[in-house]
Amino acid sequence: MTQPSLTFLKLGGSLITDKQQVLTAQSTTIYRLAKEILVSLNEQPDLRLLIGHGSGSFGHAVAVKYQTQVGEKKPGYWQGFAAVWSAARELNQIVIQHLASQNLPVMAFPPSAGIISSDKVLQTWDVSPIKLAIEHQLIPIVQGDVVFDTKIGGTIFSTEQVFQHLCKMLQPNRILIAGLEHGVYLDPKKPQDVIPRITPGNFRSIVPALTGAGTADVTGGMLSKVQLMLELVKNHPALKVHIFSGVTPGNVRKVLLGENLGTLITAGD
Repeated sequence: MTQPSLTFLKLGGSLITDKQQVLTAQSTTIYRLAKEILVSLNEQPDLRLLIGHGSGSFGHAVAVKYQTQVGEKKPGYWQGFAAVWSAARELNQIVIQHLASQNLPVMAFPPSAGIISSDKVLQTWDVSPIKLAIEHQLIPIVQGDVVFDTKIGGTIFSTEQVFQHLCKMLQPNRILIAGLEHGVYLDPKKPQDVIPRITPGNFRSIVPALTGAGTADVTGGMLSKVQLMLELVKNHPALKVHIFSGVTPGNVRKVLLGENLGTLITAGD
């Protein structure tokens, strides 16, 4: 199925939670983002959305404690697996409630209920319900989540990994990643110096700038995000990825409606 106007929007965990405080959502921010999404859809009715969100101070904090991402290696693993699932679900429900409060037609599709991986590589996932939701102009909501794994017991898929697999089936034309950062920084100490475009051709030269977040992130931080997105644009050359700040009011609306903010990741120059 090809959806010419389909956009994947990620609300980063650093944006929608306080990563310095365990299990703390930024409810005011989530509410504002929900309003911006509603305004965007009202201004561009043919826009089709799939929204994903990170786990921030919910899933990551618990996952670090139990090392859920590395598989079943220690006693108590499955208790931890369930605890990470519960934390991710708690944040997911908060996000859903704020989006629904704006009468956005959202439905949750948690990866833990559908993905089976093998040694951290996705094996099966029936995305037919997600396709049908989009066809009926509903907004599927996915998230970073625990998944069952036939080789190592269980692991964690980041929102970017979830997007990676959904791209193959849904073929979006854009992925928008809204976080705290204004984009990818050439020098983290100079946030005004945003790298305007990243391609497979210049990636190697900017690797030193791609450091992980200063707080717990079991899914790899900025370097992992950029690597996954580069892999995606190489496999889907028409795809464009924007990494930008959702902190500034109005930014999410602007990018949803086509404005270029932050760092653009493409397959070519």
